[in-house]
Amino acid sequence: MHSYLEFEKPVADIVGKAQELKALAASGEAVDVDAEVARLDTKADQTLADIYAKLTPWQKTLVARHPDRPHAAHYIKGLIEDFTPLAGDRHFGEDQAIIAGFGRFRGQSVAILGQEKGSDTETRLRHNFGMARPEGYRKSVRIMDLAERFGIPVISLIDTAGAYPGSGAEERGQAEAIARSTDRCLSLGVPSIAIVIGEGGSGGAIAIAATSKVLMLEHAVYSVISPEGAASILWRDSARAQEAATNMKITAQDLLKLNVIDGIIEEPVGGAHRARETIIDRTGSAIETALADMANLSPDEIRQQRRAKYLAIGRSL
Repeated sequence: MHSYLEFEKPVADIVGKAQELKALAASGEAVDVDAEVARLDTKADQTLADIYAKLTPWQKTLVARHPDRPHAAHYIKGLIEDFTPLAGDRHFGEDQAIIAGFGRFRGQSVAILGQEKGSDTETRLRHNFGMARPEGYRKSVRIMDLAERFGIPVISLIDTAGAYPGSGAEERGQAEAIARSTDRCLSLGVPSIAIVIGEGGSGGAIAIAATSKVLMLEHAVYSVISPEGAASILWRDSARAQEAATNMKITAQDLLKLNVIDGIIEEPVGGAHRARETIIDRTGSAIETALADMANLSPDEIRQQRRAKYLAIGRSL
């Protein structure tokens, strides 16, 4: 049973009518509902396709935050064999907001950095809703150091509302940890790929997303601040989040035009949460293609290409 967003209400209504007819038939009523159910199912599919063909930036934000959307752990389970997680930053402790480790992607050794929000109350609390503390970013730097030492590509799965803003994180050097992690991404001499699978929020995302290739799912968002945060700063009114989202250019389609990202991974109709296996397989194919593009590059060539990529952001071609 799908959890419907507010703007999906027309679809929910049609699906509800179809379910009522099915329940009527199951109760033993002597009625033939198959034709009408088939018609309603077709109408629901078409309505869903029509809605998703013209989503606003704010609606895309809601889709990116959908609780049933596949998270980093799902992608790791579906794409990475023999995944071995590593814990701790060797300075303070472990941060489960970022899952980090090594495994094999379609026969190739890779390092994985995945921001994990959690899927229920217990796991959301354990992973701190995907909001990393300084130790999470220092752990990421440790993994990137190991990856470069052994010539292993780095894959980052981005899905966070932002870095954890608590006083404890600030006391332990949150800004410095984010800066060092971003710098380590930019200095890597091995292929690196980031995929924004949900929310790419602020420095909390870019700390492990300043990679050679940045890809986004079709309905993901990537921004310097959340729409609510931007509205609060600009207009002192978080209720204007929809307006902020529209003006911030946070969608994959806008960011591709600005050269912020390198490609878009098409989602199944209705969003990634409606067909997890499909989107995970498509993401795997996109990662495989990106790795192949960088397979024969030297460390210096990788750094030069990355430098050129970031200098080109926002420039008119």
